[in-house]
Amino acid sequence: MPRASKYPPEFRERCVRIARESERPIAAVVRDLGAHPETLRLWVRQDEADDGTRSDQLTTAEREELTALRREVRDLRRSTEQTRQRSPLQMFESSTQQATPETVASK
Repeated sequence: MPRASKYPPEFRERCVRIARESERPIAAVVRDLGAHPETLRLWVRQDEADDGTRSDQLTTAEREELTALRREVRDLRRSTEQTRQRSPLQMFESSTQQATPETVASK
């Protein structure tokens, strides 16, 4: 899980807006705002990707989708590995269990 941001979202949005609207370099904008220059540079790059100005970087939505898909693949691989590790007898027993009154009533 990613760590919480040091800066609130409102501050980030304000900094990006000022940096993109300003004609000054990011280093000069940062001195006035109190953020780290590299942080603001990354924020501006991500904002440009999100609005379509940059095509060399994933948008925030694409990054979130990629993270979710990687998590799903990891979980499926783990599940497959656990299934492979089960003995054939356990697999046979679990697939041929008869429905008992207790299991039918619980459904």
